[in-house]
Amino acid sequence: LSSLGFSAGELRTLKSRYGCRFAPDVENKIKPFLQWLSELGLSDLEVCKMVVAFPMAFRSRLEETSKPVVMWLRGLGWDDSQVAKTINKFPQLLSYRLEEHLKPRVQWLKEL
Repeated sequence: LSSLGFSAGELRTLKSRYGCRFAPDVENKIKPFLQWLSELGLSDLEVCKMVVAFPMAFRSRLEETSKPVVMWLRGLGWDDSQVAKTINKFPQLLSYRLEEHLKPRVQWLKEL
């Protein structure tokens, strides 16, 4: 992860919190996820801070969970900068399932 811009302190934090549970996923899951976040418009610094703040969001399945959330937000009329800003502030959103969590809550809010 240091090659992706993580400081020594951030790496220590991840290691102390999650130990070896985090390491096996770096090459196959974490790096593609970080690349995708960069493509959404998040800076390297923002991505690093997100991983340190909520690393378990990055254990979700990119194709099955996170990308559909972003596509759904775009379908609601959000542009890429709004999506990136929201994900930066609330990375847990990337781990939520659309049908089980997000759509019912948005529907409930619309009905208020």
